[in-house]
Amino acid sequence: MTKFTALASATAMTTAIGLLASAGALAAQDAGLLVFDYPGFEDPAFHSKYKETHGASPTFAFFGDEEEAFQKLRSGFRADVSHVCAGSVTKWIEADMLEAWDTARITVFDDLDANLTGQDVAAVATETFFIPTDFGSTAIAYNADQVPAADVGSLAVFQNPAYAGRMTLPDNVDDAFALAYLATGTTNWTSATDAQFEAAAAWLREVHENLRTYWTDPAELAQLLAGGEVLVAWAWNETLPTMVEDGFPIGFNRETTEGSSLWLCGYVKLKNGQGSQDKAYDFINAMLDPSSTQPLLDAGYGHSNAASMASFGDDALSAVGLGQIDAPVLAQLPMANDLRQKQSEAFERIKAGF
Repeated sequence: MTKFTALASATAMTTAIGLLASAGALAAQDAGLLVFDYPGFEDPAFHSKYKETHGASPTFAFFGDEEEAFQKLRSGFRADVSHVCAGSVTKWIEADMLEAWDTARITVFDDLDANLTGQDVAAVATETFFIPTDFGSTAIAYNADQVPAADVGSLAVFQNPAYAGRMTLPDNVDDAFALAYLATGTTNWTSATDAQFEAAAAWLREVHENLRTYWTDPAELAQLLAGGEVLVAWAWNETLPTMVEDGFPIGFNRETTEGSSLWLCGYVKLKNGQGSQDKAYDFINAMLDPSSTQPLLDAGYGHSNAASMASFGDDALSAVGLGQIDAPVLAQLPMANDLRQKQSEAFERIKAGF
């Protein structure tokens, strides 16, 4: 998944950072820990307790998406911990890339949101390989001045010919299939049958004809909405506060009849890392510390520390598209690799017009 490209100021910056990262990492900081991450997550505010303890941030190396990260690690690149979204966890475990976390060393483990640390996400047998840190929602964003709220009360809006050529979906297989499963009545993709997969793929194939484009990062989506090219989009929640700040009449509906989606990401501990195990735990503890909640919210992300998030109140969370809702939610949890591969192949064919 490419959830974090918005943290770079532009695609060009992301590319430039990626070129620097291919040489190893950005400017050396604490050489005792190498974190493999999306550009932007090196922000010291996200791990301020680590910096307080060690006098510097860890060293960071960057990737553009998780397939790039996977292939680089498979090719021998070594790092100590890596950011990854839940949908990729099973693949990384099966590739024997990961070491289990000792949850007894994770200070606030008992404060983490139980909905984000369930068996399907964090554990294989009795071992915990994935610690969630950040999450967000994906729902309908729309121009509230030109689109009546009634028109976006259902995900069927993407089939509405009245908006043909004025809609967009993310160029992201997980988000696209989350939408398609919801639209066709499936709220748990981890147990999706062949028939449910085929229904979702057929729905996406139909919707493809109504799209203007597939957006690749939130900055592009904001331009499409602000310029009037697009009226309705399947969008990440960070689009809401960003466009409100810009004065755009943005609507964001997570409570359609069929519901909306939740994605979550976190950190895994990599095998063959050369850095300090103690610093790996210092880093994950810093990411989970209450001091990280506000900076993550400011960037448009929820924090997996439920106890800390609760202190902000629902109004504050709703303002960034993360409040409580009364509608189905499809959580983008890990799935069987063969299903994920089928979805990826189908999505590429659909985008190509097949």
